[in-house]
Amino acid sequence: MLSEYNRKLALDSVLLRSLPKTEAQAMLDDASLHKLRNGETLFLQGDIADHLFIVLDGWLKLYRVDENGQEAVVSVFSKSQSFGEAVALSAGAYPVSAEAVTQATVAQFSARQFTQRITSQPELALALVASTFRHLHELVGQVEQLKARTGAQRVAEFLLELCTTEDGACAVQLPYDKVLIAGRLGMKPESLSRVFQKLKGIGVSIQRNQAIIKDVRQLRDFCNADRN
Repeated sequence: MLSEYNRKLALDSVLLRSLPKTEAQAMLDDASLHKLRNGETLFLQGDIADHLFIVLDGWLKLYRVDENGQEAVVSVFSKSQSFGEAVALSAGAYPVSAEAVTQATVAQFSARQFTQRITSQPELALALVASTFRHLHELVGQVEQLKARTGAQRVAEFLLELCTTEDGACAVQLPYDKVLIAGRLGMKPESLSRVFQKLKGIGVSIQRNQAIIKDVRQLRDFCNADRN
């Protein structure tokens, strides 16, 4: 059974927030709570996709491992974000693995029960389409970021997403380790270290797990500048 606090977090997800309140609450009644330790696997690439998930706390990464054993980070999810919807309803296998990169809590929903509900509640199908479109939009954004921005600009954009102010100074907590940040941004850890050194020139310093930004507006101008 989910607490009221966890229900509110789940209801803020793209998957549930467009549903009528009664339908959303009925789904939450059927949800189960799953707590993970840092580094614990939620599911592996190739497992039967029998659940979909909403993150309630912490961070999880989705990743693929190629035939050479190299890991590629596909996405990272945090509070009130859902994943696994489309593949779970296709009765297929997960194309990625999911692993907690901090202590994390997720609400998990039975794909079979969700499919059964869709037949009588078409609003659920619309919610699924909305959530799937959101994931597609984010993936397109990641591809555009890799193609159109330098490594330093990608890191700057990542830091800006964590900022709580539009201008002036800001200190942000890095949500997960630098190896994962590098993977998420499509670069090697050593490249990320060089980028952090470069960003010192525009007032960004890294102190353990915190980024100190002297001027958020200046960092945004750098991020949006033509890469040439």
